[in-house]
Amino acid sequence: MSSHPLHCQFVPPWLLEQIASSGPRAMTVDPLTEAVAETLRTDAEIRAARVASARRPPRAVTAAWAVYTAAATQNLPGKLVRTAADPVSSDVAVNEAATGGQAALDLFSQVYGRRSYDDAGAEVIMSVHYGQRYDNAFWNGTQLVFGDGDGQIFDRFTKPVDVLAHELSHAVTEHTAGLVYSGEPGALNESMSDVFGICAKQRLLGQTAEQADWLIGEGIFLPHVQARALRDMANPGTAYDDPRLGKDPQVGSYKDFVHTTSDNGGVHINSGIPNRAFQLAATAIGGISAEGAGRIWYAALTGNRVGPNTDFAGFAAATVAAAGQNTDAVRTAWTTVGVTPGGSTPAHGSGGTNPAGSSVAVRRTGGFAGITRTGELDLDSDDPRVGDVRHLVERTDFRSLSQRPPMPDAFSYTFCLPDESEVTVAENQLTHDLRRLVELLLDEG
Repeated sequence: MSSHPLHCQFVPPWLLEQIASSGPRAMTVDPLTEAVAETLRTDAEIRAARVASARRPPRAVTAAWAVYTAAATQNLPGKLVRTAADPVSSDVAVNEAATGGQAALDLFSQVYGRRSYDDAGAEVIMSVHYGQRYDNAFWNGTQLVFGDGDGQIFDRFTKPVDVLAHELSHAVTEHTAGLVYSGEPGALNESMSDVFGICAKQRLLGQTAEQADWLIGEGIFLPHVQARALRDMANPGTAYDDPRLGKDPQVGSYKDFVHTTSDNGGVHINSGIPNRAFQLAATAIGGISAEGAGRIWYAALTGNRVGPNTDFAGFAAATVAAAGQNTDAVRTAWTTVGVTPGGSTPAHGSGGTNPAGSSVAVRRTGGFAGITRTGELDLDSDDPRVGDVRHLVERTDFRSLSQRPPMPDAFSYTFCLPDESEVTVAENQLTHDLRRLVELLLDEG
């Protein structure tokens, strides 16, 4: 087996960038903008290794878990605070992590017979109180990590149980179908995490599909923020609309598919399409989502019909094949969102262009929900950044940089240079010089 890096975040970096860019531009330091900037810088430093496997296990006992505290540092895992054998802690974040982690493991073990995320009983490590005012949660290929939020927009990231289940589900997807993080397979990758995240939430609350609110990340925002949650699986694109957050960009129908080269083909925005298909199937089948539509989706993910490059139509066909007596309900759910099971879907995306003249530009895409951020600088201008940018460009051999496939929730950087072809670099490939170049071009200094 081979390994490769993974960094899965719960809050999209583009959303953090929106918050940062809407902050005051005065000489005084805005605490929220400073916290968001620190979160984005930290995200670029987190890497780990992961492996892939695809086995269907017998019914199994839930794997062990342990909660650590990073105590406002970035040292992982930190100090051990609680294990599955220990009583509740006086730390609310520790107890929330324990509840969410156990709920996620119970879902996969008790409903789908899976022995932890790797199907080999791996212990699930969770660290809380990561960093200072850290606005995110992620799976780094080894463990789950949670920040406490900035206290102005975001609350603790351990609060919504589906946040924990979402991050753990990224590991399950990588150990099963291994959906590549690009285009439709990438949107399916994101959707799988929301599907099992919502199943864990509903199961913990004892809700049926009809009773559930279908909100992902409910409680992640503080009360004064104009947001119900981070995503709405029943009504994609309606979860929030706030002056500092912007408007929820998700789409819920294939006719509205966002064709873009950003965010690895819009994996976070377009994941609303399969999300809504699952919600429609679950409510049509009725009962507990995890045991109805959830079993079908899990069977499709772990079966032999779905592989790394499966698109919406291919995954839809796999769910129909696994649906048994619920075939009509599942097929109708997909056709309602504009996807024909087993049909063909068009290719999406196109290449970018280089800036004209003596300009140097960078285009950053990716992040949990995905948005593009660009920065461009004319090397013939009197901008004070010109000297540093010119020096960094001249001493970097862009053509020697190796190319790697995109990773879930990590950034990719496309550099556009005068008289050169575009060069895309994965986040984990950035050298010190390239990181500095990105900071200058995106004006993040």
